[in-house]
Amino acid sequence: MHGGNQSGFSDFLLLGISESPEEQQILFWMFLSMYLVTVMGNALILLAISFDSHLHTPMYLFLANLSFTDLFFVTNTIPKTLVNLQSQNKAISYGGCLTQLYFLVCLVTLDNLILATMAYDRYVAICRPLHYITAMSPGLCILLLTLCWVLSVLYGLFLTLLMTKVTFCGSRRIHYIFCEMYVLLRLACSNTQVIHTVQITTGCFIFFTPLGIMVMSYVWIVRAILRIPSASSKYKAFSTCGSHLAVVSLFYGTLGMVYLQPLKTHSMKDSVATVMYAVVTPMMNPFIYSLRNKDMHGALGRLLLGKAFQRLTGRKLRH
Repeated sequence: MHGGNQSGFSDFLLLGISESPEEQQILFWMFLSMYLVTVMGNALILLAISFDSHLHTPMYLFLANLSFTDLFFVTNTIPKTLVNLQSQNKAISYGGCLTQLYFLVCLVTLDNLILATMAYDRYVAICRPLHYITAMSPGLCILLLTLCWVLSVLYGLFLTLLMTKVTFCGSRRIHYIFCEMYVLLRLACSNTQVIHTVQITTGCFIFFTPLGIMVMSYVWIVRAILRIPSASSKYKAFSTCGSHLAVVSLFYGTLGMVYLQPLKTHSMKDSVATVMYAVVTPMMNPFIYSLRNKDMHGALGRLLLGKAFQRLTGRKLRH
């Protein structure tokens, strides 16, 4: 592999966090457990919202989309990681790597935009409660979600097409659990300054604009809550936002640890932060949203009791 653009003729090697066989076994069971918990948690959220009419509201429509995004996000990366941890062949094709990168960018962007939409929903619910039904009409909710999906798809496509211009002619060993843009840019032997600048510029706009919407929403929310005379009403209002704030903090905190730094300082130590936003955040979201949510508790209880009742009656009918 000398000279020229070898991008289409050679595979990348996804070496993961560790090359030690003993540590790889531990990592395999750890990632498998986290993946199963994530799939189960987000699937239960989706089922509860789908089958319970009490949850057919804008807030839970956005939450269902967030759970679907998290489910798709971990499925894009973790199964390949599990295969690599159990296999001697850790190769991923150039096309496979770019496909993984596309979905990674697309789904992280979608997560970000949905969180901003959820913040706006909370703002309308608390600051304009009398206008909530008309302000958050089904048509507007569908329009907001459509915009989130379209922008995410286009941004993922834009950055992926940008990466096709990068030349790789040296080492293709990736010390990460998936194909990540910063790592790929570090492996490039062509000049990536322009691509990196474009990525930073567009990334700041795509991520900080929704963050600004969230901050402004919560400034108005806090102001509205402080005007409430009853302490119990204040607590109830704050509790409706607590889950969303926890998820936003976890999402932006882990994402910032990876991307808010110069490209040259990006090293293998950032693997832990990558695992945090790629695996831990999607796993924690269902717990955060259902932990103190009475509506979700009730829906999950009815869903699980309904399934148990169906099994019980099915057995009696067979006998």
